[in-house]
Amino acid sequence: MPIPPPSALPLPHRPIGGGVITLLGLALTGGGVWLAALGGSWFYAGAGLLLIVIGVLLALGRRQALAVHALLLGTTVLWALWEGGLDWWPLAARADVFVLVAVWLLLPWPGAPGVRIRGRGVLGAVLGASLLVAVATWFFDPHDVGGELPARDLPLAAAPVPDGDWMAYGRTGFGQRYSPLREITPENVANLRPAWTYRTGDFRGQPGDPVETTFEVTPLKVDNRLYLCTPHQSVIALDATTGKELWRHDPKVQGELALQHLTCRGVSYHPGPSPVPGDTCPSKLFMPTADGRLLALNPGNGAPCTGFGGGTGHIDLWAGMPNVNRGSYYSTSPAVVTKRLVIVGGTVLDNVSTTEPSGVIRAFDIDTGTLVWNWDAGNPDTSTPLAAGQHYTPSSPNSWSVSSVDETLGMVYVPLGNQPPDQWGGARSAAAERYSSSVVALDLATGQVRWHFQTVHHDLWDYDVPAQPTLVDLTINGAPVPALVQPTKQGELYVLDRRTGQPLLPVTEKAAPQGAAAGDRTAPSQPVSALSFDPPPLTPHHMWGATLFDQLACRIAFHQLRYEGRYTPPSTGGSLIYPGNFGVFNWGGVAVDPQRQVVFATPTYLAFVSTLVPRADGTTQYVQGKSPPKAPLPALNENFGAPFAVKLGPFTSPLGIPCQAPPWGYVAGADLVTGKVAWRHRNGTVRDITPLPLPFRMGVPNIGGPVVTAGGVAFLSGTIDNAVRAYGVTDGRMLWEQRLPAGGQATPMTYTGEDGRQYLLVVAGGHGSLGTTPGDHVIAYALPR
Repeated sequence: MPIPPPSALPLPHRPIGGGVITLLGLALTGGGVWLAALGGSWFYAGAGLLLIVIGVLLALGRRQALAVHALLLGTTVLWALWEGGLDWWPLAARADVFVLVAVWLLLPWPGAPGVRIRGRGVLGAVLGASLLVAVATWFFDPHDVGGELPARDLPLAAAPVPDGDWMAYGRTGFGQRYSPLREITPENVANLRPAWTYRTGDFRGQPGDPVETTFEVTPLKVDNRLYLCTPHQSVIALDATTGKELWRHDPKVQGELALQHLTCRGVSYHPGPSPVPGDTCPSKLFMPTADGRLLALNPGNGAPCTGFGGGTGHIDLWAGMPNVNRGSYYSTSPAVVTKRLVIVGGTVLDNVSTTEPSGVIRAFDIDTGTLVWNWDAGNPDTSTPLAAGQHYTPSSPNSWSVSSVDETLGMVYVPLGNQPPDQWGGARSAAAERYSSSVVALDLATGQVRWHFQTVHHDLWDYDVPAQPTLVDLTINGAPVPALVQPTKQGELYVLDRRTGQPLLPVTEKAAPQGAAAGDRTAPSQPVSALSFDPPPLTPHHMWGATLFDQLACRIAFHQLRYEGRYTPPSTGGSLIYPGNFGVFNWGGVAVDPQRQVVFATPTYLAFVSTLVPRADGTTQYVQGKSPPKAPLPALNENFGAPFAVKLGPFTSPLGIPCQAPPWGYVAGADLVTGKVAWRHRNGTVRDITPLPLPFRMGVPNIGGPVVTAGGVAFLSGTIDNAVRAYGVTDGRMLWEQRLPAGGQATPMTYTGEDGRQYLLVVAGGHGSLGTTPGDHVIAYALPR
């Protein structure tokens, strides 16, 4: 058989292969020159030119193509290590295309068996070295923080809830998401098995459903009953030991609704008794509905409580509201219950218009539903009940999340959002400016402000306070101090004295970027806590993609956007907002172990792009364009009545994956007394968000909170990969993992069944806007008998 000359390559490498590589080189060179013109790295342009040379040499059948590619691959690996360190995912994004080309060049092509081509050895050596570097990254995680939380076992005051029950959203009004149960431990948690599964029959996708239709409930457990609600507002009671349905109440939500969200995070329980003559309810369940009612139901049979709401069993939360538009106001979160009051906030439409309902907080008599007080952040000095014929302040800051209560101190702690619109604040009132994005302590008896702490000044980023404040007593200098832990979207965990609102861990004001849009302003500084999960600022080195090409696109986009770190103001040219309004923490909050005085947290990091769109009038749809939502669903982000609409979305590559390198989600543990983060580990896989079920543990976003137990185990189901996991509280190690039939974007809870076993309860129904697998599952896990 004739031997080709040493300078020639076998025919199958040319000319098609050379042409393809040349085209790749042209694309890379063009994009690289564009990036360099924006002030970015010249590497891509240089790599593209080398790729063109390789393609031409290959098309001509020149063996030098292999040597040049060896140079390109080796240089790329060194550059990737310089930019991203010994980190697999940044390395893979930069080198994957060149590695595949190298493998292709080294294949033993048919038609030339046994041919030895000069240059193949050099390329093989460089490829081998590159693969060794890649393997080395599997044993090293630069994002991991190892350590242990302190093993304190401080005495606790007697809880108002039996150990085996879960009687409020966060188990008690303190919102700790902590259970004193100890049967499940790090040593036996791997033995958990499903005990029963209940299907609600409630799925998203019904007529009138918004995209954000989600099953986010945390059920209550009282005696041997579980109480939960579904996205379409049914209230259900189950046997806690068997999962058998005991009753179901359909509130018959009225009319077509202008909904942005359709969800129910939970119901509220009051043990009674009721002093109202003829009241049919010895105890009560409270449920806010999407059409703006507050229901009071009998926990025994689901029937309306006849002593509440003048005999109707409900009260109308639209009473006194301006701008009535059914569905544009309601409470997605459970009400706060005290001995004498049921306290309700509510969500209003985000970024639809400047004429929305009020964000008023109202307290009603627990037995009759009579209005006791109302606190409106737009009219904060008056809390006496609104007179007939009057209205609350339109578009005042609202509380869509869960509040906490300390009846001993006589305060309810309310997390507040903003006066709409979120990204332009030039027309906000002085009162709204004072209380927006704050946690506000209201007097239980009067509704008057006792104190407030603002987490963001003049918020232009939708950094509303998203999570229930967690109340815990901390031992500081040997003495117990009543504290409040407030998670925020921007990543701060503020630890405050809940009597006064004064910081227990230092809070400093740090200078913030300036230069707001026309007619607006920016605050000169923003408050930063000593306990912070604020990520490092993004740089071009942090840009990522599945390949070098979409990573290049992300780097070009990064240089085109305005970005000066956290609190970069929105702009008409587009601003990079990091962390984005998805939040480092969201409504799931954190879990606190009051004995160890530590927090189990689930920080998530996703960048968003915020682009202001000038409005010429108050009716044109600039964002929704030719595909407006079907009435009555609202036109989100249009900001009718404001000078700007807003285009808002995640910062993603042309392939739709985040432009920032992973990890995007962690579990973390911190000491609340010292403010020190003891450990942090990436959490979750991309198995359910990729075309192929690849179980790569990249660290993925989470929405839905954790729960911790006295047994030293934490549970979490909110990652976007359809799984529930258990972790050791001390060091954060994953101890157990179980696949779920749908997305678990809810907060789990745990309780004791009638059989004496400790159960873990997980809701798996999926999340609308995240696109996780839909379902209707309630699953209880327990150790084998």
